[in-house]
Amino acid sequence: MQLPKLAVFDMDGLLFDTERVLMEENAVVMAEHGYAQDYDEYVQTIGTADEEFFGRLYEIHGPDYPAHEIAEASRVREIERMKREGVPVKPGIPELLQFFRDREIPCCVATSTIRSDAEALLELAGVADFFSYVVTSEEVEQSKPNPDIFLLACERGDTSPKDAMVFEDSQNGVLAAFRAGIPVICIPDIKQPEPYYAEKATKVVPSALDVPTLFDLH
Repeated sequence: MQLPKLAVFDMDGLLFDTERVLMEENAVVMAEHGYAQDYDEYVQTIGTADEEFFGRLYEIHGPDYPAHEIAEASRVREIERMKREGVPVKPGIPELLQFFRDREIPCCVATSTIRSDAEALLELAGVADFFSYVVTSEEVEQSKPNPDIFLLACERGDTSPKDAMVFEDSQNGVLAAFRAGIPVICIPDIKQPEPYYAEKATKVVPSALDVPTLFDLH
């Protein structure tokens, strides 16, 4: 496999082990509203956004479920907790970022997280300097699994999609990269990709530590 000219990283669940933190905080907020979180049902919502995300929540909990209120409160608690306790960086991420830096391959972030939160977490984790720029879903009309955010990332980096590479943990992220025509390495987090999504990935690997071995460095 050839090295990319641009490495595009998702953030939640890929750079950082934030999905578990959010799940724990979401359980607390749900309990405050009289609901109980079910692990398997929660996993169904991972990697979804906007209408799909809230639609699934209403299907699971009913039409009176205060989905937006709970989601917002959970996210606030998640960010505040990481400001207190630190941002849990996923295994192999610092090494992979250094791997690309050593080869002068620019890296960027493409995330559904709002810019203020994304930039704060990157700074708190001590990895902000590895990234040339950050692209968020606030800048595009449609979120993942639509390809918009990854196409914008390539445009910002003046790189053809076929010459870039995306790193994703979620099914929707993999599908978005595939639809953008960008090779994508899937590093699953809480949820393993279903076959339909796994086959869209160039490769599925257990952790970021496995990525450098994929490239032909000779």
